[in-house]
Amino acid sequence: MSPSQTKLRITEIFYSLQGESTSVGCPTVFVRLTGCPLRCGYCDTSYAFTGGESLTLENILDQIKQFNTTYVCVTGGEPLAQKACNELLIRLCDQGYRVSLETSGAIDISLADARVKRVMDIKTPGSGEVEKNRYENIDQLTANDEVKFVICHHDDYEWAKGLLQKYDLSQHCEVLFSPVQGDLNASTLADWILEDQLPVRFQVQLHKYLWGNEPGK
Repeated sequence: MSPSQTKLRITEIFYSLQGESTSVGCPTVFVRLTGCPLRCGYCDTSYAFTGGESLTLENILDQIKQFNTTYVCVTGGEPLAQKACNELLIRLCDQGYRVSLETSGAIDISLADARVKRVMDIKTPGSGEVEKNRYENIDQLTANDEVKFVICHHDDYEWAKGLLQKYDLSQHCEVLFSPVQGDLNASTLADWILEDQLPVRFQVQLHKYLWGNEPGK
């Protein structure tokens, strides 16, 4: 298949503020790919597991061009589950966009173009998918990347703290700790981080505070 005919199954393409990562608050175009091999208990995008629309790369790029921003976030679902995802990442980087990839960490992140900021989850026990973690990915991380722990409760926090120390993650890249909204009070997680003097960045999901769980926001 020629590059012009390459297609990806897309759940939605929308323009919003980045709600997470070190680019939080930046106007961003989000490209949400359909499909995910994980079923995290706190997932807020289960509508992206199936369905979607098959779009060519050219169609996707044309939609992105409608918005006056340099930031593009490719997300899911699990975007790397679609093999053609990296072709999209390459095209976006070649066109000068500042590209981030939100990935579960269950698939080899070296598949993504090196110019992309890879924001990789490490699934905690509370997610229900801790066994899907691909720890080999940690060796692939660079200073351009970010690791995210979504914390459900104190046991998750202690588990994440252990991995932070075991792999010396803060020396690889930025490390993000985020509470599961509705399960763990944000100020409680902040207190734990400060008490233990962890070298991490605390974050909440800005978009949820602005718009709740509304799709396309």
